[in-house]
Amino acid sequence: MVIFDCNGVLVDSEPIANAVLADALGRVGIALSADDLARRFHGRRSADILAALETTARQPLPENFAIRVAAATLERLREQLRPVPHAAHALSWIRGPKAVASSSSIDRIRMSLEATDLLRFFEPRLFSAHYVPSGKPAPDLFELAAARLEIDPAECVVVEDSAAGVAAATAAGMRAIGFVGLNRAEGRLARDLIEAGARTVIADMRALKTAIIDLRGW
Repeated sequence: MVIFDCNGVLVDSEPIANAVLADALGRVGIALSADDLARRFHGRRSADILAALETTARQPLPENFAIRVAAATLERLREQLRPVPHAAHALSWIRGPKAVASSSSIDRIRMSLEATDLLRFFEPRLFSAHYVPSGKPAPDLFELAAARLEIDPAECVVVEDSAAGVAAATAAGMRAIGFVGLNRAEGRLARDLIEAGARTVIADMRALKTAIIDLRGW
């Protein structure tokens, strides 16, 4: 079983989502750029990000802030979202069932995959960190996926683009491949992914086939 993160691995959504959140924060007096949010919260679920922001700002966010940001994010993604280059190529090669395990809500996961014509590779094997007690880097999400799929975690390969995601997969007993293809600081991210437990790192989805063969002996 190959389990994919969604944002930054299958779809180029993180710059869009971070821009929406940065704009919303600015309107309530919290000055953070999209790049600041990407550096601080790469791979984390929205509830954990907002809780951390409230702690740092020492002020509660307005009522329904999370709901409004989620709705604005979905609207922007519908207009602008694109798949990661060569993602469909990689998914077409991988035989057997594949799954997605993402920090996003299930609505955002499904919409993102529908908008980029990738949902056909995964439905109904979609797992959201909103349904587990702790988000990445905790292993809860990947443990949930393994339990629901009735598969040994040791038989799973995870493709992740964040250190938090790699750490979560590794803690769940899965083997992780790091992806750095959309990151402007590829070298630094690659080091972070290896330090978090990634067995190897790729910068192009066309290299995923070889990485999996090397990792699993396919």
